Amino acid sequence: MGRSITPVRVKDVTIGEGTPKIIVPITGRTPDELHAQAEALSGQVADVVEWRVDFFGTLEDTASVVAQAHALAGALGATPLLATCRTAHEGGQATSGDDAYAELAIALAESGAVDLIDVEYRRESRAVKRIVASAHARNVAVVASNHDFDATPPKDDIVSRLRAMQALGADICKIAVMPRSAVDVLTLLDATRIMHEEYADRPLITMSMGGLGVVSRIAGQVFGSAATFGMVGTASAPGQVDASELRALLDVLERSR
Repeated sequence: MGRSITPVRVKDVTIGEGTPKIIVPITGRTPDELHAQAEALSGQVADVVEWRVDFFGTLEDTASVVAQAHALAGALGATPLLATCRTAHEGGQATSGDDAYAELAIALAESGAVDLIDVEYRRESRAVKRIVASAHARNVAVVASNHDFDATPPKDDIVSRLRAMQALGADICKIAVMPRSAVDVLTLLDATRIMHEEYADRPLITMSMGGLGVVSRIAGQVFGSAATFGMVGTASAPGQVDASELRALLDVLERSR
């Protein structure tokens, strides 16, 4: 049995209770592309939509990013919006320095358009703390994240990273790693179990990427992962499963439990 988890409620979606929630990323470079991607999600199985802001063509123009966030929020209606500016260091497109990264994240948190904001917890400590404080002042949930596209760290290291995110005050702690063997996938899953059972008091999102790690996207709930990423159209990370297929598989696991 795991520890008592405080769920995160965003609009009508509760992360950390029941079947893992499905987060679907959109990656358009222009307002038109993003509008089309948001429209394509109408009636789909996304519990949360992640806007990968780092793909946006005018990323350096904060006003245009905030305006686009409002446009997406309007298009998505009751579906919560997670804003993520993924940097090149963690597999994304953005090359922002710490100050620019923080200013954009804070502008999005203050915009009133987003429900959750992703923060790469290993960025400069002062910048991370500013983002977390700004988001929480406006009741925006913080997803602290870490990505390793090269390897799977040792189990204790994964747990340590998740605990550090929790200590920062993140509402949700997320880690994604790359497996090189089946043992690596087991390492990620067991680290999730240990964190969930021994340390976590808030939701976790963990995954092993690539084809080898797909099982972690499907069965993470067995080990303590509260959400998973699926795709409608184009994947934003290796190993993402079609969201409709993912929903069916998650439902099978939930009924079996």
